[in-house]
Formats: sequence, structure tokens, C-alpha cells
Amino acid sequence: MDRRRFIGTVASGLVAAPLAAGAQQPARVARIGFLSPNAASANPRLFEAFRQGLRDLGYVEGRNVQIEFRSAEAKPEQLHILAAELVALRVDVIVTGGGTLAALAARQATGTLPIVFNSVGDPVTSGLVESLARPGGNVTGLSLLFPELARKCLEQLKQAVPRISRVGVLSQSDAVPERTERDILEGAEVAARALGVRLLVVWVKGPADLDRAFADMISARADALTVLSSPMFSAERKRLVDFAARNRLPTMFSFREYVESGGLMSYGPDLAEMSRRSATYVDRILKGAKPGDLPVEQPIKFELVINLRTAKQLGLAIPPSVLARADEVIQ
Repeated sequence: MDRRRFIGTVASGLVAAPLAAGAQQPARVARIGFLSPNAASANPRLFEAFRQGLRDLGYVEGRNVQIEFRSAEAKPEQLHILAAELVALRVDVIVTGGGTLAALAARQATGTLPIVFNSVGDPVTSGLVESLARPGGNVTGLSLLFPELARKCLEQLKQAVPRISRVGVLSQSDAVPERTERDILEGAEVAARALGVRLLVVWVKGPADLDRAFADMISARADALTVLSSPMFSAERKRLVDFAARNRLPTMFSFREYVESGGLMSYGPDLAEMSRRSATYVDRILKGAKPGDLPVEQPIKFELVINLRTAKQLGLAIPPSVLARADEVIQ
């Protein structure tokens, strides 16, 4: 064989060999467990935002990432079973949406698999992390600052509708730990006294209690309503909006999804943006970061959304100063 031909043949083989070896070893597919209290269809924008966050970071479903979605279908007692199922599947990381209960269920199911929570009110008080700056353990994620939200929501509602004097507060029992719930309501009471309004707190356990709660608020002559966030309320937001419309109650919610469904106002962080941001935690963990070393992220921007069409149906004239502050006005 000609010497130059021999060297060329050997060189070609050296180049081809690693390529062939690489072709035999496809990129590893990361498995992400996603645990939610509600079906994805209840808030499709939120789950899609998480998926978009993964795409922005170079993940493609079916190629280098697989998402195992599990929903409790608004039955919180199912969360522990579903969390254990995800652990048994040996996913690389569990992401929880929809508040504290899903995160607690995942944490009780595993002390080793990384967990990224989304939209938890108070992860320290809930026992999910040791501190916001240094979570420790296998859990981290994004927090909502609920006590501050309750106070700010009342302030925004009173500024939009100055005449209100009795505000119904709808809260779901056990949606958050007892201490967190106490902090939320204490913050709301402080704000109420400063604003000169009386709070009428009504608790429910599940959807079957809503009609009774509505009747209690009407009997107590509530002239406005604020709804503390919970996965159940999110799933039942159409009932809440319809109740407010029938009884001509100005209503303040924590998230824009309620206003897009016909509610009057919302003030709070953008849940879709938080869902998108949770993908960055997943990415860092998949690349070797430890959850306990990743500080819990808190929202720095809150948005005020007003449904002007609903305001007109209620016969309300929202002050121009409030409209000017709104991040979005739905006409």
C-alpha cells in the first residue's frame, strides 16, 4: 500500500472511531417530576411557562428531558401518594407547584431527591428550608411572601373602592401551616385597622363549603371580598367570580388569573414568571448544584391588574390614580 494512502486511511479511522462511539451513546435524558395540586388545564399558562423556561435553557422534551406530571385534581390528600410515586420513578428532581401543601408532600416523601418548590408562602415557617439564604437539605425554590400580600391587597382594594367598610376574607383551612395562616391574618388585621375597615373571616375546607361561606358573608353584610390564595380557590375561581358578580361585591385576588376570569382586581407576583424562573433552579441542579446551596428566591415585582369591564358591571368608578398605577387594565 502506498505510504501516503496508508497514513490517510489510519487518520480517517482515528477520526471516525470517536464519532462512532459518540453515536452509540445518546445524550442522557433528564427526568423531572412535576407535582401539582390541580390539573394542568386549571392553569395551563403556569405549566406552559415552566416548559418554556426549560426550552429557553436548551431542554427539549423527548430529546434531553422528560416531564412526569402528577396532579392531585384538587384533592390535597392525594399529594402524598403522588409524591411517593415520583420518588419511586427515580426522577432527577421534583418540582412542586400551587403552594405549600405539594412542597410538604414532596419533602415528606424524600430527604435526598432534589426538590424545587414554586409559590410557597413561607418556606421557613413551613419547615421546608432552614433559611432563605441557606436552605440546607434537599429543598429550595421560590417564595410568595403571603403576609405582605394580604396587607397590600387590602390597601389596594380600599383605594380603588373607598366606600367599603366590611371586607369578607375567604380562607381555606390547612392550605398553609397554622403559623403562616396566623401571620397572614394578623397582617391583614393590622392593615384593616389602619384603613378603618372590619374583616369578616370565613374558613372553608373544600368546594362543598363555598355556598355556606358565601351565605355567611352576605348574612354578615360584607360589602367587599378578598380571597386568600389556595390551590382549591384557584380551581374554583369561576364560582368565586360568579358569586362576587351576583352580589355586586368588589373583590381583590392575589393573582391575575382570577381577574382574567372576570374578577375585579388582583395584586401579587406574576405566577407564570415564577414558574418560568423555577426552570433555572432545575437546570442548576441537573448541572450539579446542591438545592441546599441555592437561596430561596422572592419576587421583587408585584403587578396590579384591574378588570374595567367588571368594574362597570358593578357600577364602580375606579379612581384615575389607581388606574394609573395598574400594570394592566382589562377593558
